[in-house]
Amino acid sequence: MDPGTASTAQHVRYEPDDRPPLPITVGLGLQYALISVASVVLAPTLMITTAGGSEAYLSWAVCAALLVSGITTAIQARRIGRIGAGYILVMGTSSAFLAICISALERGGPGLLASLIIVAAICQFALAAKMSLLRRIFTPTVAGTVLMLIPVDVLPIVLPRLAEVPEGAPRAAAPVIAGVTLLVMAGIALRGSGAWRTWAPALGIIAGCLTALVGFSAYDTASVADAPWVGLPEFAYPGLDLSFGPEFWALLPAFVLLTLVGAMDTLGDSIAIQQVSWKKPRAIDFRSIQGALNADGLGNLLAGLAGTVPNTTYGNSIAVAELTGIAARSVGMCVGVVFAVLALLPKFVNAVIAIPRPTVGAYYMLIIALLFVLGVKIILQDGLDYRRSIVVGLGFWAGAGFKFGWIFPDYFQGPWSDLLGNGMTVGGATVIFLNLVGELGRKRRLRLKTTLNEDAFGEVDGVLSRLAADRRWDERMVRRLRAVGEETLIVLLRKQGAAETDQDRRLLLIAEADGNRAELEFIAAIEETNLEDQMAMLTEGGAGTPNEEELPLRLLRHYASSVRHQQYHDTDIVAVQVDAAPSVRTGQPG
Repeated sequence: MDPGTASTAQHVRYEPDDRPPLPITVGLGLQYALISVASVVLAPTLMITTAGGSEAYLSWAVCAALLVSGITTAIQARRIGRIGAGYILVMGTSSAFLAICISALERGGPGLLASLIIVAAICQFALAAKMSLLRRIFTPTVAGTVLMLIPVDVLPIVLPRLAEVPEGAPRAAAPVIAGVTLLVMAGIALRGSGAWRTWAPALGIIAGCLTALVGFSAYDTASVADAPWVGLPEFAYPGLDLSFGPEFWALLPAFVLLTLVGAMDTLGDSIAIQQVSWKKPRAIDFRSIQGALNADGLGNLLAGLAGTVPNTTYGNSIAVAELTGIAARSVGMCVGVVFAVLALLPKFVNAVIAIPRPTVGAYYMLIIALLFVLGVKIILQDGLDYRRSIVVGLGFWAGAGFKFGWIFPDYFQGPWSDLLGNGMTVGGATVIFLNLVGELGRKRRLRLKTTLNEDAFGEVDGVLSRLAADRRWDERMVRRLRAVGEETLIVLLRKQGAAETDQDRRLLLIAEADGNRAELEFIAAIEETNLEDQMAMLTEGGAGTPNEEELPLRLLRHYASSVRHQQYHDTDIVAVQVDAAPSVRTGQPG
């Protein structure tokens, strides 16, 4: 077990299936909304005011953004069918789309913008549906690197906020407000326990606001006083531009690319939220990732239909879940309801937007610090060997280098500057490219397509024997490799029998050698039970005599160096590694 994962797990107070007391649920839901609503509102405001849009369209887009964010946040938590992660993933407007959205508004108006967002959302649904085919591209290594690069993209926005105070405020205002906010949050998080940890971020924000208001008169109360308590925006629905003219085709590639980049961000967030939501570490559920991508696509689709900015997951929900130890789905549902209510309360929205910038900057300093560490944890949990070290290192520093204009800035101007100025885009693309380069240098894989039934034993044994002969492994390794194939097939056949289906599943075996290690993938239909979780339970409760159902799992754990079970909605994958030298593990059956 990774030490970082163990540390996270022991602090979880409420898991996704738990129901915290109502005051904690509502309080934490308000807290999530409080720290996110400014970001949700700011993106459409900047977009429309920069493009010269009307006040009516601005009011409409802000209200629509809050409603869409509320609906998709609730769906992420509730998980309706194949849509939603089943975890707390706060959804909100994406600042990554700002520049290209402004271009769409200037070239064709809100109708063109809406049509581009809808088409890009359809591409995201296609990505989620075929994610199992892209598992060698969208790996935990990619997700972890992208997650590490989120702070790189956010830092230039966060750090200047620390010094932003109203004109005429004393010079000490900014550092004092930011210092009080950060000190209260970090102090409660480090020294507090139980409910105190739950309220650390909210108490830090409140302390910063009170310091600004009482000590320096740096809280803008005028804008809050002028806003009405309850109100609906003027009807200004932009409609859709279905002419598909030259402007549409010129801007569509950028929208699709940014949608895929957002999907990578969502992938990293959905893996990270799983890591911090359970008391005992669990295998990554890739069906949950597919659900998160589908919900993200639904958010973009609704945003396009409503005429507002595209949606994305907010990484701060992961850090708050880790900080508070509360990952209950009911909190995510509450956040969605709060967003929807806030869409109709202009005075409260203005009060949130008026939070002093040093307080906002101090809060995000803590959030992005946790996000960076979470990215490191994901990469370490997947294993960081020599090859992955090169991939992650080059990917991270390429993303950071292009983000800050350190790498050949004179050669990349105009559209290239906008594309390469995003650290996640460059870093993620670099990791994917290097992974593909690494794959090219590996020996040809042996493949077997067959039906998953009793006849498959001989076919699988023949492929594994051929792999061992090609590598000239000794007899001991040959026996271990063949035993792994046999026990894995026994497990898959028993699961097929438990599924009570009259049709045999198809089996694809991919076998390859990497040095003195054999890497096997058994790809069959989906199952509801995760093999990794089953084997982890065997490790924890190994006392007593194994029953007939457990015996193949125990033998598989004995012969294999590692077993990973990835579950998608359309595919079930068991990846097994077998080392030529026996691995050293305690509690291993002899």
